[in-house]
Amino acid sequence: MRGDQLSRQWRVLRQLEVSKKGITANKIAELSGTSLRTAYRDLDDLQLAGFPLYSETRDGCQCWKFVDTYKSNLPFPFTYTELMSLHMSRDLFKIFKGTVFFESLESFFEKVIANLSPETISYLKKIQSTFHMGIRPYKDYQRYREMIAQVNQAAMDNCCIEIAYQSLKESAATIRKVEPYKIWFYEGTIYIIGRCHLRNEIRTFVLDRIHVLKVTDEKFKTPKDFDFQKYLRHGFKVMHDELYTVRIMISPSWARYVGEKIWHESQMIQKHLDGAIEIMFRVAGLDEIKQWVLGLGPEAYVVEPEELRWSIQTDLKRSLDQYTQGMLFQEKEPVDSLAGVTMERNK
Repeated sequence: MRGDQLSRQWRVLRQLEVSKKGITANKIAELSGTSLRTAYRDLDDLQLAGFPLYSETRDGCQCWKFVDTYKSNLPFPFTYTELMSLHMSRDLFKIFKGTVFFESLESFFEKVIANLSPETISYLKKIQSTFHMGIRPYKDYQRYREMIAQVNQAAMDNCCIEIAYQSLKESAATIRKVEPYKIWFYEGTIYIIGRCHLRNEIRTFVLDRIHVLKVTDEKFKTPKDFDFQKYLRHGFKVMHDELYTVRIMISPSWARYVGEKIWHESQMIQKHLDGAIEIMFRVAGLDEIKQWVLGLGPEAYVVEPEELRWSIQTDLKRSLDQYTQGMLFQEKEPVDSLAGVTMERNK
């Protein structure tokens, strides 16, 4: 089934759902920008797919609508297209497999399916054969099932947690006491945002870099002035640091790809006559945006700050040396970063 046919029929379903008195085939053709014959064919296809449609004559016109009892068979306040959209989003939640969240979601999706007829499910499968949703890369959080449940309960109960945490740049884990204000899922990773007693400031922790977690009896209060969206505002992705103004030139061949997306809320774009664009950000820290620029290769050039430009130049030179001189990394003995850590998890 062609994609334009599916999207057109989906719009027809939405029109029928919001119409209280029904809608004529002529109106469907007009709204869809198709012929009357195509409108009738779409209505026939939807009936064959199990949607309870019927027609009645009103004021000399044949109007199409759902049977009066169809909505009573659906869990309030969902419509058929909403239920199907929910089911199509199922793939997005597979990253939570093995956690309590995923089990609840699976139960929910089973209930969604239970409210759809076999014909409608068959129709939905046709849509899914051409349209797929998913997130890659993603992490397997099944082995962190208990930890996710613990930190979620601690956040709800306003209890401090003690963690053995190893950041990306540290060779050993450190013991920290944290007030978990918010659990945040972003780009396939679960983060804990809260005040770190060791650093005495709000920090972001990657859940799977926590080796040991203990929920304490110590209570905390989330500050009234803590604004989650404001906290995230300046980070290019996750990290927070000193604020920088970053200006990057993008080649004409990649200007459309870069310019058609919103990479950061501070983003400003200036077009050049040769087709290139200059994109500007106001971001906290340079590490994440450096990786973004490196991913664009020769299609991007940092105008400012000079610190970022030289850092990228250094990384590119190291990469060139690595490929021209051979492997630079040497195998080393594994380091036990948890040596001396005796903290036990709460059961």
